Amino acid sequence: MYKNSAREERAVSPGGVLWTVSVAQLMVSLDVSVVNVALPSMRTALGFDESGLSWVVNAYTLTFGGLLLLGGRAADRFGRRPLLLIGLALFGITSLLGGLAQSPGQLITARAVQGVGAALIAPAALAVLTTSFPAGPQRGKAFGVYSAVTAGGAAVGVVVGGLLTEYLDWRWVMLVNVPMALVGMWLARRHVAAAGAGDTARKLDVVGAILATLGTSLLVFALVRTETESWGSAGTIGGLAVAAVLLTGFFVYEGTAAKEPLLRLRVLTNRSVAGANLYMMMVSITIFTSFYFVSLYLQQVLGFGALSAGLAFLPFCLGLVVGSLYAVKLLARFSPRQLLVVGGIIGAAGMYWFSLIRPTGTFPVDVLGPSLVTSFGIGPLLVPIANAATAGVAPNEAGMASGLLNSARQLGGSIGLAAMSTVAAAATSNAAASDSAAERLTEGYGRVFASNSGLLVFAVLVAVFLLPRTNPSPLPGPAAHKDGAPGPRPGTRREEATPAERG
Repeated sequence: MYKNSAREERAVSPGGVLWTVSVAQLMVSLDVSVVNVALPSMRTALGFDESGLSWVVNAYTLTFGGLLLLGGRAADRFGRRPLLLIGLALFGITSLLGGLAQSPGQLITARAVQGVGAALIAPAALAVLTTSFPAGPQRGKAFGVYSAVTAGGAAVGVVVGGLLTEYLDWRWVMLVNVPMALVGMWLARRHVAAAGAGDTARKLDVVGAILATLGTSLLVFALVRTETESWGSAGTIGGLAVAAVLLTGFFVYEGTAAKEPLLRLRVLTNRSVAGANLYMMMVSITIFTSFYFVSLYLQQVLGFGALSAGLAFLPFCLGLVVGSLYAVKLLARFSPRQLLVVGGIIGAAGMYWFSLIRPTGTFPVDVLGPSLVTSFGIGPLLVPIANAATAGVAPNEAGMASGLLNSARQLGGSIGLAAMSTVAAAATSNAAASDSAAERLTEGYGRVFASNSGLLVFAVLVAVFLLPRTNPSPLPGPAAHKDGAPGPRPGTRREEATPAERG
């Protein structure tokens, strides 16, 4: 027994942890966008109708976003490695079933359960990363790699989806996850400490989990329905009203009655955590909607094929990845707050350039140029956001904090895509009747990009007025040091791995 534990402990290494987290996060991020280009082939093969096809995407985002907080708290309760292994196994199995699906219902069900697996993987992976690297340059570099994988995975998904659909079959956009899940499980068993977290005496907040999951899922569901129903319809208003009641009930319950709350509301009083999550929502909306509407512009207005449209995203992918990696060096010279202000302004300028797209546009002027500006602005944002979102949070609640950040990312993207689809549809319908189809579509897409520019300006204001200039005050518990702070903070324990964290 002892020898096995000792052997497992010797196998744990920072580099192995980083590989494990990168593979897991790449798979989760990739699946957000990899199916987009394959949707027409799925419709033909399985007989989807137009409204049912959207649920190939929405079923995944609904369960992913709705269960992230529960996934983060479960990682704190049961341990990060068990949750990571369960999530990877579930993701791999449902990817296989989705790739073998013979009907729309089978594929949508597989996508929904994929989202459950992703909700277990994402917060556990970020919590493992946070608690495995000491604050300072090592954690900064680890966050840089994590952020590059997160940004690049979602962007590369469009390219990979085009390649797999063009040269193999649409089913491979699902089946490609199976070997990735197997590799992730092998790495997790080898490199993540067996007892890397977990207060096994703590009970899960079941009531809070139900309220949060139902509330967020119904909110996204109601917004998604606005693609086919008006905002003023009874179904939309009713869905939003019930979602508001459930989410209000969640916050009231967490603050008054929950003995072991799913979300400790005091975390949100930390300006760094609250500001980082709000900033992340704005960035997530911009990235999600850019992938979607730029792809439509390329295919429906400029006449690109699926593969060509996917490859057209390579410069955007490159900008996001390079920006995320370079952010580590920038953090050595500038504060996270400064990076978030400057990066947000550059990203807003890129989105404004996108809003000037033309029906007779060209790739270099209307896509390549704004893609590079936007990606170089947004890329360096992800590292300081991840740092700020977990600053001052005790290690035994790192899963909760990372689950909150991933919820902001996923739900922000889902809500934003549904809302911006309505913005595009309204602008298209209000265009002049004499305009061509390309002109009407371009009007709608341009309105979306202009809205994204405004959201990034709002994010800059959040950084200026909400994010603290100095290190955030630590929350009770063995909180991690602020990046770059040498030695223990006054009044806190020296930061080192606990026996449980060492495995």
